[in-house]
Amino acid sequence: MRERGAYVLRASGCVTCHTDEENEGQLLAGGRPLETPFGTFYSPNITFDREHGIGAWQTQDFFRALRHGVAPDGDRYYPVFPYTSYTRMRREDMFALWTYLATVARSSRQNTPHDLVWYMDYRITNRIWQYLFFEPGVYQVDEKRSQSWNRGAYLVEAMAHCGECHTPRTAFGNLDTELAYAGAIDGPEGEGVPNITGDKATGIGDWSRSELVDYLSEGLLPDGDYAGSLMADVIDDGLEYLTPEDIDAIAEYITTLPAIENRISGEDVGG
Repeated sequence: MRERGAYVLRASGCVTCHTDEENEGQLLAGGRPLETPFGTFYSPNITFDREHGIGAWQTQDFFRALRHGVAPDGDRYYPVFPYTSYTRMRREDMFALWTYLATVARSSRQNTPHDLVWYMDYRITNRIWQYLFFEPGVYQVDEKRSQSWNRGAYLVEAMAHCGECHTPRTAFGNLDTELAYAGAIDGPEGEGVPNITGDKATGIGDWSRSELVDYLSEGLLPDGDYAGSLMADVIDDGLEYLTPEDIDAIAEYITTLPAIENRISGEDVGG
């Protein structure tokens, strides 16, 4: 179970967000800043420290956070925490992740308060947001597709939550699903995020599946350059730990995304 939980941790991108690597922070102790149009969020400590982490949580608290975006005290989380994707995770993967987190070295690091625009300080905003834009539910297998395609879809849509970065958001902070995976001009950390649909002019329609596999597993671009910025962290902290079969499944799914023309000025997949 521990090995499976470690794999879920990597596949779900937890290390990248919850470890302040730039300042040599402890694994999963939080503190990494994430700049957004709504202000700067700081990731929380998710080690099992009882005072400053999640050590006082019950298993059901963890499930509810991932599935419903609800904290143990009943508050709703900001959607910068990608529970909007994690809601699709299977319960057994959530439990494996929970079991693994219990084995990680604990940190007493206090959480850094978010620095947000004034109206985001009212948590009632999150309740309203969830009512308008959030629908919980586990990933449903598409019986018309192959087992590997469904595995890739599950990894992309639920665990790796790729759409949270590669899909632009509206003024209300919800994903603009009409431009799913077509890139965002103002993505996480204020940077542009590339279009990963099959559009040949603005996306990755000219990439072969093997080139996409190389990129996901090693960060190697078709032109010989390497991934940079946040995507480099996503690969180094997560994707490179996945099995070749899972990387290929992700590539299979991504290559079936509908092509959408959406140019992200001055940005490419390498960051």
